[in-house]
Amino acid sequence: MPPSPNSETATDSAQGSVNEYEREPVPASAQKGPRAFWGMYAGEHTAGTEFMIGPLFIAWGVGAKDLLLGLVVGNLVAVLFWRFVTAEAATGLRQTLYFKLEQICGRQLVTVYNVANGLLFCFLAGAMVTVSATAVGVPFPQVQMPAFTDTMPTGFAWTAACVAIGTLMTVVAIRGYGFVARMSAIAAPWMFLIFVACGVVTLKRLGSTDLMALLEPAPGTDRQIGFWGVAFFSAFCNAAMHIGMADMSVLRYAKKPSSGWAAAAGMYLGHYVAWVCAALLLVYWVRERGAVATDGVAPGVMVFDALGWAGLVCVVIAGWTTANPTIYRAGLAFQGALPKLTRAQATMLAGGICTIAGVFPAFAMKLIGFVGLYGTILAPVGGVIVVDFFFAKKWGLPTDPAARWKRAFNLDVLFAWLIPIGIALWLMFGQGVAAHFMPLPCWIACGVIYAVLTKRSAAANPA
Repeated sequence: MPPSPNSETATDSAQGSVNEYEREPVPASAQKGPRAFWGMYAGEHTAGTEFMIGPLFIAWGVGAKDLLLGLVVGNLVAVLFWRFVTAEAATGLRQTLYFKLEQICGRQLVTVYNVANGLLFCFLAGAMVTVSATAVGVPFPQVQMPAFTDTMPTGFAWTAACVAIGTLMTVVAIRGYGFVARMSAIAAPWMFLIFVACGVVTLKRLGSTDLMALLEPAPGTDRQIGFWGVAFFSAFCNAAMHIGMADMSVLRYAKKPSSGWAAAAGMYLGHYVAWVCAALLLVYWVRERGAVATDGVAPGVMVFDALGWAGLVCVVIAGWTTANPTIYRAGLAFQGALPKLTRAQATMLAGGICTIAGVFPAFAMKLIGFVGLYGTILAPVGGVIVVDFFFAKKWGLPTDPAARWKRAFNLDVLFAWLIPIGIALWLMFGQGVAAHFMPLPCWIACGVIYAVLTKRSAAANPA
């Protein structure tokens, strides 16, 4: 049994650490108003990934109309999932994703999921280490910048820059959710202005404000993504966070589920305005500097060219504000798998893996494909929580079946999780279906299969 809240708080106080209520509901005294979440989402999603994803759309040859309209539709879908699925469950349960899954899946199975979850979040945070390092490397010519086609470290100086940045990110994440949220709230307004400034400067250099003409790819460009691809990518690039329920771990602190609307700050400031402004940077380099769109240009180089030192600082901070909450989530996942670790120790483990991943440019340079893959693997299990929280009583299903039946390994969840993923991976790697189309059908299929199998198990194990 976990220690009581009072003893845990006393221990934390004595050690100078922060109680994050990993295995107990968040009490009313620790709940936060909407301001904390608007700042966090704005900071997390107006951040380092935006410097990569915007230019990657240009490299993929997306049409202007497909990009601008696809982002409107996809981001709206994402916000609705955060508000009416994730936030409702988070404020209703006030538990971390990992502790809730332990009660549904059993201790042994949730350990497997937690390890997969933590590793994939570390790889995502590692991509942000890479982005920030492209800024640190600008004033130091000995740091060889990676191109979109690079997957391996580009040298010792590059590795040293990534290690330094990853270490600083980990220190911030160890301070706990409250400190992470404050960092994001402080940085978000300034970072958004930097993104806008990048767009304004680039439009001036290009001598036009006609976005439709500027964003349209050159004739003969291989168009690898269209309207539906943009819409699905923008809706489900954060699938693990909303339909996958990872953001239960942060939204459990919200006083009301309406705090889920805070995701709109990140989606429309970050995943719309910032993506478009970042895309314009590469448009300029392709049109005026002769860069090859598919090879790209390192984010730090483009931003420094547009805004100087203020731009470089923004690239570094932008990487931090994405990586910090991601390392925090990964630390909670590792603590779920290794409960003897304190949250600080688990976060240190996550930060170490994140730093190593950041040394390899592959995670950042293949970001569009990677986020689809990690959403496909992680998001389906959120369908299990949706069934347990929203539909179990209506459908006559037991809630928290592993805890109820004292199972360490719930095979119903395992089959419900692996069957859709197996089919999705075959479609992705065998049939060439884009990864960003897979999270939603896998999530739905996982929930349906889980409900059917649990119904059967309940009949065989009457209370």
